[in-house]
Amino acid sequence: MTATGTFGLSSEARNLHWLLTNLVEEVRGARSVAVVSSDGLLLLSSDPAQHDAADSAGGSESPRGSSADLATIISGISSLTLGAAELMDSGGVKHTMVAMTEGSVFVMSISDGSLLGLHAGADCDMHVVAYHMAMFVGRAGHVLTPELRSELRKSMESAR
Repeated sequence: MTATGTFGLSSEARNLHWLLTNLVEEVRGARSVAVVSSDGLLLLSSDPAQHDAADSAGGSESPRGSSADLATIISGISSLTLGAAELMDSGGVKHTMVAMTEGSVFVMSISDGSLLGLHAGADCDMHVVAYHMAMFVGRAGHVLTPELRSELRKSMESAR
């Protein structure tokens, strides 16, 4: 699993791709990782091969478990938890974890409403996941400007 291609991207975009690739390589059991904008658009993905497989199959539907699915889940979880935090008057949401029998989904705020999500198998070490996600967020948060988000969106669209 690697991040999408970086040819022709700015150094900031290439650095984010490198950070995402590093996150995927360091987290045993990571199945899919995605960075999502505040409006739910996929900005960065760990599994371009699945996008290619969907395109070659002739359908517009993405395969189950892809980063596109993860982006939808991240956006939904974020909306739900933000609503809960508002109802409970508890401030902003920093991170969310959903544990399932066969895996987990982790969501962490990056900046300006952008989110990092990771889907991992049941064998993942939650401490390692949380550590590497926090490192990504700490390194990516200050560079994820509106201009960079626009560049990443365009690169995701052209990859499809």
